[in-house]
Amino acid sequence: MPASDLPPVIQGLLSAAAYPHPTGRIQLIQTHISYVLLTRDYVYKIKKPVDFGFLDYSTLGKRRYYCGRELKLNRRLCSDTYVAVVPVRKTRDGYRIDAVGQKGEGPKGRIVEYAVLMRRLPEERMMHRLLERNAVTKPMLGDVAGKLVPFHQAGAATSARIAAYGDWAIRFNVRENVRQWTPFIGRTITAEQDRILRNYIEAFYARRADVMERRVDERRIRECHSDLRSDAVCFVDPKAGPDGICIFDCVEFNRRITHVDVARDVSFLMMDLEYRGRPDLAAAFTDHYMEKAADADLPDVLPFYAHYNACVRGKVESFLLDAPTVPESQKRAAAKRASRYFELACRYAESLPPAMLIVTCGLAGTGKSNIARKLGRRLDATVLNSDVVRKEMVGMDARERVLDEYRDGLYSAEMTDRTYQALFDGAREQLMAGRSVVLDASFTRREHRRAAARLARETGAQYACVEVSAAEDAIRERLAGRLERGRDASDARWEIYVQQRRRFQRPSEVSCERLISVDTSKRGAWSVAPILDALRRVSPLSVPR
Repeated sequence: MPASDLPPVIQGLLSAAAYPHPTGRIQLIQTHISYVLLTRDYVYKIKKPVDFGFLDYSTLGKRRYYCGRELKLNRRLCSDTYVAVVPVRKTRDGYRIDAVGQKGEGPKGRIVEYAVLMRRLPEERMMHRLLERNAVTKPMLGDVAGKLVPFHQAGAATSARIAAYGDWAIRFNVRENVRQWTPFIGRTITAEQDRILRNYIEAFYARRADVMERRVDERRIRECHSDLRSDAVCFVDPKAGPDGICIFDCVEFNRRITHVDVARDVSFLMMDLEYRGRPDLAAAFTDHYMEKAADADLPDVLPFYAHYNACVRGKVESFLLDAPTVPESQKRAAAKRASRYFELACRYAESLPPAMLIVTCGLAGTGKSNIARKLGRRLDATVLNSDVVRKEMVGMDARERVLDEYRDGLYSAEMTDRTYQALFDGAREQLMAGRSVVLDASFTRREHRRAAARLARETGAQYACVEVSAAEDAIRERLAGRLERGRDASDARWEIYVQQRRRFQRPSEVSCERLISVDTSKRGAWSVAPILDALRRVSPLSVPR
């Protein structure tokens, strides 16, 4: 980028005259939130005047405050590197940086920015550089774990105030993240990936809520690093073990992000190593950490936090696409990185594929049970049949024939409500175990379909309604044949069909993408392949190909 496109203060700091010490060649690196100026011995980090909602550096006062937070928090794991917060002034001779502890003579002028001053770490000892040379070993990652575990157990603060962020904060952060990547659908994340990730989040919180609550009780919520990637780790003195490692550049700008489960730090480095093509090192690191930390629930939450971290990185890289001061070549590279991060996030989502709750909807004789059985086989799903459940509730054999009138006796409104409740109870147990369910029932009333959709939301399952219909001559023939054979749990007759038809409430409340219509009197209608294709659009990971 031409220097003329940079803010005047940054242009001024590209001159050696701006510094109170020899600089050598000055190098500028940009992120979406900072300008980083590298001199021979020191690094100056200046925050951009941006406001992303989750981060607000929009005023000079806020930038000064967060420079102070950055200094304080990073000294926990990298004490000798972070030196001070120094003013940047606009003087008659140009922009100048104050020397540390400067009093008396020095640059005169208005303070226009603040910078975090750091001693420059050896570039060749950064973990990401060592990875490029295939020079990172599993024992080195054991040392990283050896530095993190005592930090997480004692060095990282916790309190009732910090623990109060707990589960609600990560839920808020995850939802915020989804909102912020949404504008990039079709640019760095596909619509299918967006669905996969949203479905995974719902499934995780429905099926792992108890684990998340337990981690709060176990004091796992601490003031963490929250951006632990390989380029934030420097093996300053490899012979010194954990004491020779500097972990720097933590998050300081939002307590919702820093006050988080320690698993997020572990999963961040795990994710970064896998992103860089080293799953072996990622596994070694997490194994070392778990051995030292005695954290039994960690395996249950690592994939979730790793998915979240990958999404955060995908979003952050996506932000660069709309940054006015970033060159086009860097934007193209950022788009590729963002897409890779979202791909990785989807791989983590595969660790907990969302279950599906599929209900059939239609009148007697339309072929609902046939469709339900085929879907159950293809999806390896539990199929619960309302006729079987209804008769089991009163101690009857499923094939025992009952000729009660419509809405009377075994088929009274009260008995029907009890039957649907029993179906929902059975489905809930299966869905919470992560198993998909097909409810084979008429679902002619809107209230029962809404109850099913509510059950899906409560269990993190994906809901779909298969509306089955057929021509009336085909229905009449099927019902007569079924009664004659006497091998079916259904007691439906033509008279029942006519009564159902009169009271049937079409599933107009079901959104079009979750409503799948099938006419079984048409040629080839018994194939469930089109239904499976439609279900994949609802929940890609739930339907095998």
